[in-house]
Amino acid sequence: MNYNWNWMVFWDPSPDGTGTYLYTLIRGVYWTLGASAAAWVIALVFGVVVGVLRTSRIGWLERLCAGYVELFRNVPLLVQIFLWYFVMPEVVPESLGQAIKAADPTWSTFWTAVVALGLFTSARIAEQIRAGIESLPRGQSMAATALGLTRPQSYRYVLLPMTARIIMPPLASEALNLIKNSSVAFTIGLLELTGAARAMQEFTFQIFESFAAATVLYLVINILVVAGMRCIERRLQVPGYLGAAR
Repeated sequence: MNYNWNWMVFWDPSPDGTGTYLYTLIRGVYWTLGASAAAWVIALVFGVVVGVLRTSRIGWLERLCAGYVELFRNVPLLVQIFLWYFVMPEVVPESLGQAIKAADPTWSTFWTAVVALGLFTSARIAEQIRAGIESLPRGQSMAATALGLTRPQSYRYVLLPMTARIIMPPLASEALNLIKNSSVAFTIGLLELTGAARAMQEFTFQIFESFAAATVLYLVINILVVAGMRCIERRLQVPGYLGAAR
């Protein structure tokens, strides 16, 4: 294959006038990390709440949360992000829809990606929370009740801390998946890492260099995430941590 390698292309000025192509990729990393972090907060909050409510033993509430999980888990992420970006402004009240359309395109695409990624991942986390709670011996909940703890206190001091130890490995996988899934945001115009690499490739025609750099950056980000999650996992294994000794 007659391909002209040019690793110095990263120091060439980008056509948008903001700096070099290397800076374009680094800026893509910032958008990837920002979108992933904000979506992770949404995913954790909604995931924990829905997962706990699925074990509440309140029939209609469990069915409602089960419907939430099935909706966001079974529809492809790409379809969801298109629905949020293209369809949602058309179905909300007209004034709100016009405000969404008039917003800064950069931030509009960013928050669309955050919401879509967060809700999609929250359904998966909710199932992990539910499975973790249901895997605990029933005696744990009964012991908490015998100690005089209310139902919310039982979750706060007994069930959720023990569940966190069980689900930490799959939770780390979800964090990695969230970062990788953020790449679909380039389909609505957000220049995160994959979008930045694609833009660089289209202007320079150096496809291998562009995506090789993106691959290395994704690896570095995910290795750091894995190291952080393993550190948290070790802390959770310390006796008495997270109130396990209460």
